[in-house]
Amino acid sequence: MNSDASNGLEVELNQLRTRLWRLEEALRAQGIRVPAPFEQAAVAPPAPPAPEPTNIDVGLPEIAIENPRPPTPSLFAAYQAESTGCEAELSLESRIGSQWFNRVGIVAVLIGMAWFLKLAIDNHWIGPAGRVLIGLVAGAGLIVWSERFRARGYAAFSYSLKAVGSGTLYLSLWAAFQLYHLLPSGAAFAAMVAVTAFNGFMAWAQDSELLALYSIAGCLSTPLLVSTGENHEIALFSYLLLMNLAVLVLVALKPWSRLLFVTFAGTELFLFAWWAEFYSDAQAWCTAFFVACFFLLFALAPRIAFDREGDAAASVAWGGLAQVVLPILNAVFGFLAFFELLDHPGASWAQPWLAVAFAAFYLLLLRLPESELVHESPMLLSCLHLAAAIVFLTIAIPLKAHGRWLTIGWLAEAAALAWVARRERSALLQVLGCCCLTLGLVALVTVNPAAALIPIFNQRFGTYAIAIAVCAFIAWISWRAHADGEPALPLPWMESAAALALVVNALILLAVGLEIDAYWWQLRWQGDPSRLADFSMYAQFTYSAWFMLYGAVLLALGIARKSAFLRWQALVLLAISIGKVFLVDTSELSQGLRILSFLALGALLLAVSFMYQRDYLHLRADNSSSEAERTEGER
Repeated sequence: MNSDASNGLEVELNQLRTRLWRLEEALRAQGIRVPAPFEQAAVAPPAPPAPEPTNIDVGLPEIAIENPRPPTPSLFAAYQAESTGCEAELSLESRIGSQWFNRVGIVAVLIGMAWFLKLAIDNHWIGPAGRVLIGLVAGAGLIVWSERFRARGYAAFSYSLKAVGSGTLYLSLWAAFQLYHLLPSGAAFAAMVAVTAFNGFMAWAQDSELLALYSIAGCLSTPLLVSTGENHEIALFSYLLLMNLAVLVLVALKPWSRLLFVTFAGTELFLFAWWAEFYSDAQAWCTAFFVACFFLLFALAPRIAFDREGDAAASVAWGGLAQVVLPILNAVFGFLAFFELLDHPGASWAQPWLAVAFAAFYLLLLRLPESELVHESPMLLSCLHLAAAIVFLTIAIPLKAHGRWLTIGWLAEAAALAWVARRERSALLQVLGCCCLTLGLVALVTVNPAAALIPIFNQRFGTYAIAIAVCAFIAWISWRAHADGEPALPLPWMESAAALALVVNALILLAVGLEIDAYWWQLRWQGDPSRLADFSMYAQFTYSAWFMLYGAVLLALGIARKSAFLRWQALVLLAISIGKVFLVDTSELSQGLRILSFLALGALLLAVSFMYQRDYLHLRADNSSSEAERTEGER
């Protein structure tokens, strides 16, 4: 019994030693140092006892198959994920400890280094060259030391050390240039660029977007650190242009779309800050060149900022923003910059053509072949480019045209967009066309020229006639689309056709009403106070006659076309005429005109009443059939 027990204990001890040895091998494979006691226990891993063979009888010669070795244990997988900060879901405690404290720690160390340098300067502990040398050695040492942590799996902490080391290098170079004048501006600038380039290369080599963001932050801080307060436009903008090109190449290689937003924001801030401080008309051509370079670069960037399968959700979101927000911001800032360049008496004539040029550029982008790098559907970018082209054309109209031509330009654009929208089945073009039509109608009633001395044949009535024709044309397009059975767009065809028909009738009433007003008050009255009451009476009678006449015409068209929609408009207009005759004409008109107004209204209403009583439109038959169908359905 004792020998059997000792043999069993020895077998179990050998198994434990084998498992311990495998565990230590797993630790070493992950770059984790094994403590000394465990190393001594695993100097010579014992050979595990040979398992008994398992015989499988399948009617063939006997084959001995050993039991398979158990897989290498992964007891430290969770620990590795926690140490590298790569777990999918982080608790609030873990996020505070691993991320927030990490960033605060970076800032604290940099502030501490800055205060230490100041203390060393104030107490004259070491000379200027020694202070700079200490900072450079410390920064380089932190960067080198960070690689040791990255090799052992602490990637996030390694990037933090790289950020601290890079910041120390930047501060040391800044001190060598600004405080001690040990380096000229060109040498300090080149050294900072070298630090930034090294960080960018490390970010690409180590596939770290966080490190790339640190690199861009250092790149954007370099001009501030070496600034002398003087105007160096070419050097500054050339440096920013090279930075943006490098980031564009990096984004083409890696799905790091958020880098584009950082560089775009930094470039625009530098541009506006320089503009507010140093810009003059003598630098217009040079500034226009760099603005054009920045605009073209960020206009083409969304075609390169693409998403790959398997990216994190954050990368996908930023990729979508790169294709939506960045083109819009770039178009706005680019146009405003060029517009400001042309905002002086000698070049203001070119501002409308600037908007046309921007529209042509975005139309050209629509014609470019799609890049194989664009993983997302090109439809979103195409819609944005088309919308930008139409918006710039819409802006060009008020910059070039004034008065009636402004209104006519927007109305003509609305008609063209409605026609193209119907042919291309484009909801975007339909919405933009409605916007242009709204702008045209608002301009029609606000900035239209005053009436002339000639009734009807004048600029104002002609502009109203064009607006009526455009609205009727768009209503006809909408009605034809509905009649052809085309699927509805976001603005339903039938409802938009009905609304435009109402707008057409309202514009006709308004246009003729304005001519009536101009005829009596500007052409006939001529400012004679003694005849003010007479001409007011004549104008009111003419308004009533016009409303009744147009109501009768609408009713006749509704009967001829068998359109209840037109007949209801006629009835509403007749109701308005009734209210005006009874409430206004009874007090404003003379006795003769009052009698004539009531007789005309009464005759018209009796004729309408007789028509409906005789049921020329067979409305009762329709109602009876509908009632019978409803009763049959209830049964």
